[in-house]
Amino acid sequence: MSDPFVVVGGDAAGLSAASKYMRENSDGDVVVFEKGQWVSYAHCGTPYYVKGEVDRLTDLLSLSPEEAAERDIGLRREHEVVAVDTDAETVTVEGGGERFEQPYSDLLVATGAHAVTDPIAGYDRDMAFTMHGLDSAAAIRAALAEPGEPAVDTSIDYVDADLVEHYAAMEPPERVAIVGGGYVGVEMAEAFRAHGLETHVFQRGSHILKPFGNSVCEHVADQLRERDVELHLNCSVEELAGGDRVEAVVHENGRLDVDLALVGIGVAPNSQLLADTPVELGESGAVAVDAYGRTNVDSVYAAGDCAEDDHTVTGEPAWVPLGLTANRAGRAIGQTVAGDPEPVGGVAGTAVVKAFDLEAGRVGIIDHDDARAADFDPVTKSITAGSRSGYYPGNEPTTVSLTADRESGRVIGGSIVGTDRAAIRIDTLATALESDLTVEEVERLDLAYAPPFSPVWDPILVAAKVLRGELD
Repeated sequence: MSDPFVVVGGDAAGLSAASKYMRENSDGDVVVFEKGQWVSYAHCGTPYYVKGEVDRLTDLLSLSPEEAAERDIGLRREHEVVAVDTDAETVTVEGGGERFEQPYSDLLVATGAHAVTDPIAGYDRDMAFTMHGLDSAAAIRAALAEPGEPAVDTSIDYVDADLVEHYAAMEPPERVAIVGGGYVGVEMAEAFRAHGLETHVFQRGSHILKPFGNSVCEHVADQLRERDVELHLNCSVEELAGGDRVEAVVHENGRLDVDLALVGIGVAPNSQLLADTPVELGESGAVAVDAYGRTNVDSVYAAGDCAEDDHTVTGEPAWVPLGLTANRAGRAIGQTVAGDPEPVGGVAGTAVVKAFDLEAGRVGIIDHDDARAADFDPVTKSITAGSRSGYYPGNEPTTVSLTADRESGRVIGGSIVGTDRAAIRIDTLATALESDLTVEEVERLDLAYAPPFSPVWDPILVAAKVLRGELD
């Protein structure tokens, strides 16, 4: 009998690959090693669990361990792969009180990413958190509850009951600090305000949500301030100070007393498992792969937040750790390993975020310095138009920024912000980028029109019309 397909990591990419492999090859053998308890969960749903819009942690599971077993996936939770030997085609595993070698026929490294905390000191104190994983979400939700209030169901096998009970016994916070104004910072500001907490966001740069472009940044900042979130821009945090528990945020302009701190300054790829192997890493530090998720070593693949992909606009390797990318790449690799090669697809950096009533989306290359570094001559125009026909109830201003290359007229990026179904409109621009459309071609798109849904000239068409005028 041949060696199994071995997957390292039991979240989006890993279990997508294992599931697809077994669907395509019912007689196959796949083993998934996951060092933790939780598998295949919706990380992006954790802020809404903390807020209270999602009732149970298990609601965030995409595939439970029981469902994995029903698919004949050999899932081994609390088993950590600590080494890879590509010559012997084995991985070294620690779990269940033993250490052993597992041979593989094909290997997928889907180890994800980890939250960055350096160079901030004191993040290991009580009431200092990162939002990375369901245990973090459970601990924060427990910390926000009154002592004795059953905020988290600890009867669930996967929940770290000791961690939850530790924070459930503490007095809940009244003032919280969020370090970092990215996706996590914005979404968690909304979650904390839903609990009535005084909320402060610290951002070392001049804008929150910088990858979304200036127009979106300004709208979102205004929305946060309207909801009584205090923004500390151009303000670097140096330390989370206190004794056993966080008591203050020490920053370049002084000190702010707080009862809870959340560090959300970014993530980094978990590629260290391959450090002592011939597998090559990209400039980002993530694993370098080809169009099929293959590394430079035979029978070794990588996918998800630990791997690079080709950027739709530049064609160059890029590291864009997002959920769809991981699921799609894992599924494609599962099919490839089963014998029917499938490309993992490119990435355009398509992303959306919600800030209270405001929605924002972005795609492609927006920053002009980034565009020039990729040999484009960027031109950007921003417009504001109605989301529906002006006479129809619910019409709201929607701002679209569109960026193109001056020489070719090709659309290379864009952003959108508004309160009425704004975010989902970014998918039109994502499709345009995937198809290499020019501004003129986007302007001619036959987008749907009816008063309840859109004006005759959709905001994206208006943006293309104005940008085309600039290019002409």
